[in-house]
Amino acid sequence: MAGKHAMEALQLHHKGFNCAQAVALPFCEELGLDKDTVARGIEGFGGGLSNHESVCGALSGAVFIAGIKCSKSSMKSGAVSKADTYKLCAKLVEDFKAACGSDICPVIKGTATGKPLATCDKCILTGIDLAEKV
Repeated sequence: MAGKHAMEALQLHHKGFNCAQAVALPFCEELGLDKDTVARGIEGFGGGLSNHESVCGALSGAVFIAGIKCSKSSMKSGAVSKADTYKLCAKLVEDFKAACGSDICPVIKGTATGKPLATCDKCILTGIDLAEKV
């Protein structure tokens, strides 16, 4: 059975939230983040970066959560962990591509080919899994 994050993510997506929101929002409470702020802030990352045929929103949501969980950067300390965060997130991208066939939304959906590589639900569950493992 799917875990709590996964179930909430799918429910959010089925209520109309985009894939980025669906992946990020289930982690808000445990990370001390305001859900309304996160919902608004990550909204533009859905649909392949605002329907611009770019990175899958589910992956964007996972990368967002990874940054919140692992970055040590702050306005006071500066960008002290940027290299480590990039390395971690590069691994997330590779793992996501392995699971979903690509990291590009319309490629995954099969927009041009008519042959989808994965469903949005699969991408969301993959994003949740990656974010949980961070």
